[in-house]
Amino acid sequence: MEKVAKKYEFTDETLIVGDRTLHRIRAIMDFGNVKVGKLGGWIEKESNLSHEGNCWVYDEARVYGNAKVYGNAKVDGRAKVYDNAQVYGRAKVRDSAEVFDFARIYDRAEVYERARIYDYAEIYGEALVYGDAKVFSHANIHDNAAVFDDAEVHGCANVYGHAWVYGFAKMRGFSRAYDYAEICGNATLYNFARIYESAKIYGDAVINGYTEIFGNKSISQ
Repeated sequence: MEKVAKKYEFTDETLIVGDRTLHRIRAIMDFGNVKVGKLGGWIEKESNLSHEGNCWVYDEARVYGNAKVYGNAKVDGRAKVYDNAQVYGRAKVRDSAEVFDFARIYDRAEVYERARIYDYAEIYGEALVYGDAKVFSHANIHDNAAVFDDAEVHGCANVYGHAWVYGFAKMRGFSRAYDYAEICGNATLYNFARIYESAKIYGDAVINGYTEIFGNKSISQ
C-alpha cells in the first residue's frame, strides 16, 4: 500500500483541555485552500485529522478524543469535535458549534453558530443546523432540511426534504417532518406523528400518536 504523504505537522504550541494536551497544527504542503506554512487549529493526535483529502481544522477549532475529521470536511471558528464524533465528506462545522458523543456530520451538511449535535445524531445531505439548536439521541436531519433557533430534535425523530424546525419547537419519539413542512413557536411533534407537504404547526400545538398533518393545513393549538 502506498504511504500517504503527511500534509501537516505539530507546532510547539499546546493547549490543555481537561486532561488532554492539544497541539496547534501547521500545513507542510499545499492542498485545497490551505497553503504550506498556514497555521491551523488544535488536535490531540494525528488520528483526529486525516492526511488525505482537503480536510482541515482552522482558527481556534478543536478536535480531540477519538473524534475524526476526514475527506474534505472543515472545522473552523471555535468549533469543537470530540469524543467519538466524525465529520467527513464536504461537511462544515464552524463558529461555536459542538459535535460529540457518536454524532456524524457528512455530505455537504453544515452545523454552525452554537448548535450542539450529539448522542448518535446524524446530519447529512445539505442539511443545516444552527442557532442554539440541539439534535441528539439518534435523530436524523438530512436532504435540504433545517433546524435552527432554539429547536430540539431527538428520540429517533427524522427531519428531511425541505422541512424546517425552528423557534422553540421540539420533535421526538420517532416523529417525522418532511416535504416543505414547518414546525415552529412552542409546537411539539412526537410519538410517531408526521407532518408533510406544506403543513405547518406553530404556537403551542401538540401533535402526537400516529397523527398525520399534511396538505396546506396550519395548526396553532
